[in-house]
Amino acid sequence: MTGLQLALASGTLIGLAFALLVWRLAPSDPDLVDALDRLSPDHVVPRHGAGAQDAEDTEAGSLVDRIGVWALKNLPGGAWAHTPRKDLAILQISETRFYGEKVVWALLGLVMPPLLASVFGLIGLPLPFVIPTFGSLALAALFWFMPNYNATDDAKKARIEFNRALGAYVDMVATGVRDGASGQQALRAAAEVGDKWVFKRIESELRRARYMTRAPWDSLHDLADELGVTELDDLADIMQQSGQDGSQIYSNLRARAAALRSAMLSAEVGKANAASERMYIPASLLGVVFMAILIAPSMLRLTT
Repeated sequence: MTGLQLALASGTLIGLAFALLVWRLAPSDPDLVDALDRLSPDHVVPRHGAGAQDAEDTEAGSLVDRIGVWALKNLPGGAWAHTPRKDLAILQISETRFYGEKVVWALLGLVMPPLLASVFGLIGLPLPFVIPTFGSLALAALFWFMPNYNATDDAKKARIEFNRALGAYVDMVATGVRDGASGQQALRAAAEVGDKWVFKRIESELRRARYMTRAPWDSLHDLADELGVTELDDLADIMQQSGQDGSQIYSNLRARAAALRSAMLSAEVGKANAASERMYIPASLLGVVFMAILIAPSMLRLTT
């Protein structure tokens, strides 16, 4: 690297550091909506596990959570871009942990290129100063969004598992209604049967509604909106109909359970078809290679 390039790179980094310092220390008017949104208790949910108390004991003092708390207090709200709150809710991950993971991933992307440049320098292959510098910035920006991708992907899998368990739950609710239980009793009894996290989540919400003297379908509506699960919202609508006019809902529940199973079956068939189509490509390439092996000797004899 020439002296001019080194001077330009140094000046760029110094100017960027000065601009960030001024941006951080300059007074600014806080966004009222963002401030109230951060103070809302609805956006901090416990992680699932052996129990809420165990989760608090293990997660409250973790380094990632402490980094997230610091970042939430010191970084501006616009730096987070988009917070997938519904995805975090179904995964039962607190926002502070999510923010902490974003900072940790960004720091990891920031230090990886200089470390690689140091390794190349030790083996006698030094890299120009510009490559690790801009590589650090680019990799940090890319890794900043890695927790968003992970949360979206894990939440998609969690919703599939939720819908699979919800089909069994709706069947059990329909069985309870057929046996003469009321809608509220059938909802609570069916939630107490299962031991999966989906049943425990529904049971916790129904228990909270009972303590707050709310209708269980109202709590299910809120839970469906919080988790982004429309199928649970449909169940709440059916149960609300039974609470309003006392209509028979057994057939509606059975139809809803059948629709859930049909949708899951269609999704699995679509995955199987996509996997089969992906297998056509290597099989076709193998056939092309085999034909080339057969034809090559004849072509070589014709050309010689």
